[in-house]
Amino acid sequence: MTRRFEVGPLLVALGAALLLVSLFLEWYGTLTAWEAFEVVEVLLAVLAVAALTVAAGLLLPDLGYLERRWLLPVVGAAVILVVAEVIDPPPTASGEELEAGAWVAFGAVLVMSLGALLTFGRISFSLSVEDRDVRERVPVVDHRQDTTDTVAVKADEDPTEKR
Repeated sequence: MTRRFEVGPLLVALGAALLLVSLFLEWYGTLTAWEAFEVVEVLLAVLAVAALTVAAGLLLPDLGYLERRWLLPVVGAAVILVVAEVIDPPPTASGEELEAGAWVAFGAVLVMSLGALLTFGRISFSLSVEDRDVRERVPVVDHRQDTTDTVAVKADEDPTEKR
């Protein structure tokens, strides 16, 4: 059985997981997203979970969680929120430098955007996973002569030497 996994939904899922992780990292100075924002961190968490759900629905169509049409609005909203917070930090983080959490979130929404683009674009990359074929016994091959018999060439003989 051959199973194809589209790369687009995989990238969306990876980006959504990174976005969730970034919420627990420091965004501004020593402030995490949960400490710096009032509502944005909750919206980002909901959008990341929604993107994971849509990606799971695309990868495993039998589940049928959320439809494909929800992917672009979810990813678009996440991009807008992260870019807005990177450009204009909240008042609680005034004067603080951007830290790793903000950059991980920015990279995560870029990965999610690339995944959404690959999902809806004409360019398609996929990974094919196939089951391993079980070796079948063939009677002709099973009745071969053993190579350890006297018919095998001896290693100490020189084939160019005349007898």
